[in-house]
Amino acid sequence: MELLEQIEAYLARTRTSPSTFGRLAVGDPRLVADLKSGRRPRRRTEERLRGYLYEAEARAENCKTGHGVRKNLPA
Repeated sequence: MELLEQIEAYLARTRTSPSTFGRLAVGDPRLVADLKSGRRPRRRTEERLRGYLYEAEARAENCKTGHGVRKNLPA
């Protein structure tokens, strides 16, 4: 899947605004708009974006399965 398609799917699934995604992922609130306008990210930026998406998926999966969630256990 193309990077922009992955980002757009993430935005739709999480209801995150494009500017918030760009700011959180790489510190650039115009990123998604620029990508839609034809901007091609540098290799390092693309790696950071893919890493952010991968981590977001891992966090979502952990929430679904309960892994990584602390449970309040009796002392």
